[in-house]
Amino acid sequence: MLPALAAVYRAQLSRARVARIPLLFVATFQSVGIMVLMRGVVDGGAEARAVVAGSSVLVVAFVALNLLAQYFGQLRASGGLDHYATLPVPPAAVVLGAAGAYASFTVPGTVVTAVAGSLLFQLPLTHLWVLVAVVPLSGAALSGLGAALGLLAPRQELATLLGQLGMSAALLLGVLPADRLPGPIGWARDLLPSTYGVEALARTFDARPDWGAVALDLSVCAVVGVASLAAATWAYRRAAVR
Repeated sequence: MLPALAAVYRAQLSRARVARIPLLFVATFQSVGIMVLMRGVVDGGAEARAVVAGSSVLVVAFVALNLLAQYFGQLRASGGLDHYATLPVPPAAVVLGAAGAYASFTVPGTVVTAVAGSLLFQLPLTHLWVLVAVVPLSGAALSGLGAALGLLAPRQELATLLGQLGMSAALLLGVLPADRLPGPIGWARDLLPSTYGVEALARTFDARPDWGAVALDLSVCAVVGVASLAAATWAYRRAAVR
């Protein structure tokens, strides 16, 4: 499993290396632009923490959810799954390798967005080291969801649409402060995998962070990540035998 996973990860990383700079630029520019826009209506406090945390995790959602859904949708439509089926590579290695490669692209953009947002809203930079946990756990949850959407969509165009809708949900439900959302929308926010990564990062901007609550949010994000990657592996097996 581990050698196969490493091989798929290296192959995916090398294949997407040409597009890395444009992807990072678009994802980061989008998130920083949202924060600049929100700066005109949000002064500080809990709302500022929510905006910065949500915009930072949005970089992960753009790549790990949106682009991965498009990639697997294209792979299924073009018959690329048949190529992987002929290789001695477990389905889980294909899903995890691709998810890890795409999620790796988000690290520089997420760090740049978090630092820029902290300076823009005058938030402390002391605890931004928590991104070491937030990025991989949120990336795992969103990558699994994106891969599952791409593999389960009956058409490539529908996979692209679902990826776009997922990223839009991460934008609206992650960046906007939770107390500004109506009840039913708030429930949908609780179901979004990236929400718990956003909450964990937002809590670290407090003067005295509640590390117990941060650990709980990250634990939920980890559980959701395992479940979403398992669902993506099942979707890969289902799509590969058709």
